[in-house]
Amino acid sequence: MDYEFNWLVLWEYRDLLLEGLVLTIKLSAISIVLSTIVGTIFGIMRLSKSLIIRLIASSYVEFFLNTPLIIQLFFWYFALPMALPGWLQSWLWAHNYEFIASVIGLTIYTSTFIAEAVRAGIQSIDKGQREAALASGLTGFQTLWYVILPQAIRIVIPPVVNQFLNLTKNSSLAMTIAVPELTYQAQAIESLTFRGFEAFTAATLIYICLTLTISLVMGKVERWAAKGQRPMAA
Repeated sequence: MDYEFNWLVLWEYRDLLLEGLVLTIKLSAISIVLSTIVGTIFGIMRLSKSLIIRLIASSYVEFFLNTPLIIQLFFWYFALPMALPGWLQSWLWAHNYEFIASVIGLTIYTSTFIAEAVRAGIQSIDKGQREAALASGLTGFQTLWYVILPQAIRIVIPPVVNQFLNLTKNSSLAMTIAVPELTYQAQAIESLTFRGFEAFTAATLIYICLTLTISLVMGKVERWAAKGQRPMAA
């Protein structure tokens, strides 16, 4: 059966695509910031001298790293509210809990990959750098903040950028818990017009533009971070 393309349907329903794009950007941006913070904290915790802190961080990373994202989204959306008091459930549902649950799921899932990247980046720095910093009178925290992390950033940025890209694409799974992001809106257009090819082609191109933009921006950040970075002499 021949299929007659009608690209004008995209212009007719451009508002839905725009709303989905804006929500996807908002969801991705918030989750990127939070997952970077959480991932960095747990990555550092995994290198702690305290056995308890290391076990907590390792348990967090291993559990959420090896659990499918869609299962985590279902848990945060369907299961978690059932364990909360009734008044809190009502408050959450009245304040767009679908979006909140998506942020929680994307943040936690992505933070585990970032934590591993941060841990590997810190471990890749020669131990002599830490010893030289401590010998110069810096505290452990100052050594980490001023000596180790600035050097590790150059190593950590590439894999972290990959996780930012994955997070942006994974945000499409938020449609499974009724978040009207880009993929959700593309499906809505298909339901209204039976023009699935056009709708999802548009969504695909928009996702490509988003990920390319992130890559370009983070590429500039990586080049900026590499400027003037020199390891401390041991």
